[in-house]
Formats: sequence, structure tokens, C-alpha cells
Amino acid sequence: MNHAGQVLTARGPAQRRAIAKAITLLESTRADHRAQGDEMLTALLPHTGRSFRIAISGVPGVGKSTFIEVLGLFLIERGHRVAVLTIDPSSSVSGGSILGDKTRMEKLSVHEQAYIRPSPSGGTLGGVAEKTREAMLVCEAAGYDIVIVETVGVGQSETAAAGMTDMFVLLQLPNAGDDLQAIKKGVMELADLVVINKADLDADAATRARAQITSALRIFGQHGHPGHARHDQSVWQAQVLQLSALRGEGLAPFWDAVSRFREIQQANGGWAERRRQQALGWMWERIDAGLKRHFRQHPRVRQLLPQMLADVGGGRLPASTAARRLVQAWQDGASQASGGPENIATEGSAPPAAGGAPAPDIGEQRHA
Repeated sequence: MNHAGQVLTARGPAQRRAIAKAITLLESTRADHRAQGDEMLTALLPHTGRSFRIAISGVPGVGKSTFIEVLGLFLIERGHRVAVLTIDPSSSVSGGSILGDKTRMEKLSVHEQAYIRPSPSGGTLGGVAEKTREAMLVCEAAGYDIVIVETVGVGQSETAAAGMTDMFVLLQLPNAGDDLQAIKKGVMELADLVVINKADLDADAATRARAQITSALRIFGQHGHPGHARHDQSVWQAQVLQLSALRGEGLAPFWDAVSRFREIQQANGGWAERRRQQALGWMWERIDAGLKRHFRQHPRVRQLLPQMLADVGGGRLPASTAARRLVQAWQDGASQASGGPENIATEGSAPPAAGGAPAPDIGEQRHA
């Protein structure tokens, strides 16, 4: 039986193994595995789209893993099947990743109605991994009706998770900053729901943080997001809640707010529009990745790169000039190979090198 069939028909531990193998196939960088992954996703696609996708983000130490575990157990008690995709940062020095978030979810990780998959960020920016979108579809096809994406610890600009999920939840600490910090744009203005976690540590600080963030969200609504500024019951207004994941306090009000959000979005068409934008964003992300991969493996670029690296590193050539020359060399070569510049964009997938093995990534030469 193929990978898609195993994901759809297997049950219990066999299905968990099938999901793990499917996601591993999707995360592979081998050209033949990419082709198999595309075929598998095409087969799974009719069985996707029925889950609720939630992104949980926040700074390191805010309690994302603890919150997700208690939330996951809370939802399982209410009849849901929960899949959790955790993203662990990859080392910029060694390239390795600890993948330790799963160890923080001891109870949830062994529950038969839950599936947890840690993945390395692999240098992908935005708080997610390169194949997080594809992994969500595999979990949906396997019958998980709640899919939670836990991002890496983020700052103010890591917002990719908001573009691939139905609801973006931002966790904050009670002493996260002052009023000015609260109104800085970035990840805050994309949040559909802001949660002050660890409210039990300092109730007064949590109350102040809630008031500051509520005020900031109101300002965001009045500037650049008129839909949030209207007092219209058919439009979701971002809210701020307090809870303590460690004590399991505040989960019911949190899920009530999530359920209201889902109802409002489905009623006003926002849900369908967000899913449409997710699909388009996924397509353009894959195009960008394919073009970048093709550029790095192009023979002319590989030929010019060592000298360009030496010239830029030695201060003899501006980086912008070197980049422009490399891009021009790639465009000229692609035009000659395809018969015209209009066909360049269609070569986004990385062809195998001689002998069927994928060509090495020239990014490995950066630290040479």
C-alpha cells in the first residue's frame, strides 16, 4: 500500500507510523522523494480541509508547550483528535536541532487520540518549518480535527504561522513590556487572540498587561484594519484573555472564545477567504523555494560563485553587484536552456544531477 493509503486507512499505532513516514518523505530534499511527496499530497488533498488549524506563538519561555499540552488534553476530553506540529530552532552553527518540545508534553504525547511531530526550522524564517503546510494536510487527512502549530520562540517579525492557519494565538507574559512595547507593530497586530499566560505568578501585572494589549489592539483596529474598528457583531474583534496553563485555569473561557471566532468567521465568509489565501500563499512559497533551489544548482552560478565570494569577502566587490551578476548569469543560462526567458519560472523544481543524485547545495560553501 502507498503512503497516502496508509495514512487514510491505517488505525492506531500503524497510522501514527504512516503519518511520521509521510511527513519525513515530504521533508526530504531528494528530488525523487519530492516527486513522491507531490503524488502523495495530490491523493490526500480531497480528504483535507475539515480541521481547525490553530497557530500558537510567543516569545521563548512564555509556556507554549505547557499550554498546548493542557489544551490538547482538554480538547480530547471533549471528543476531538489533536495533532501538534512543533517547530524547533536549528543551530546556525551546526545545523542541528534538539527537537525537545515533545518531551515537555509527556501526557499528550502518549495519548492515542493525539499525534505530536517535532520538526527543525532548518533555517526557514517566520517561526515555522519549510514543510509545515504539507504536514498539516497529512494530519487532516488522517482524521485529526484540531491541528495546532507551535512556532519557535518568536519576536516581533516572525509572522509566517498567521498565513497558514485559521486562527493565530499569541501568548504573552504578564511583564512583557510597557505601553510602547504593546503597540509596536508586527506579530501583535496579526493576532486573533492574545493570551496572558502565567497569570498566577503576578495577578496585578497580568491585569495591567491585559489592559495595555487591549488598548493596543484597539489602536491597530483604527489604523490600517478598519474591519476591526467597527463595532459590528459579524466581524471578529481580537480579544485578550488571562490564564495559567500550569494550573489548568482559564481553558474553558479560552476555548469558548476560539469557538466564537470560528462561528463568526464561517458566517461572514472570512473562513473561506483565509483558506483561499493559505492555498495561494503555499503556491507562491513553493515557487520561491523552487526558484532558489534551481538558482543555487545552476552550473553557471556554481562556476562564478567562488570568485564572487572571494571578491565580496575581500571588499573588492559590493555584495549587491555580485548578487546582480549571479542572477543575470542564471537568467542567461536558463533562457538558453529553455529557449527563451518566458520559460524560466517553470523550472522551479530542482533537477537531479548526473547519476540521479541531487546536486549539492552551494549554500554549503558559505563557511568555506
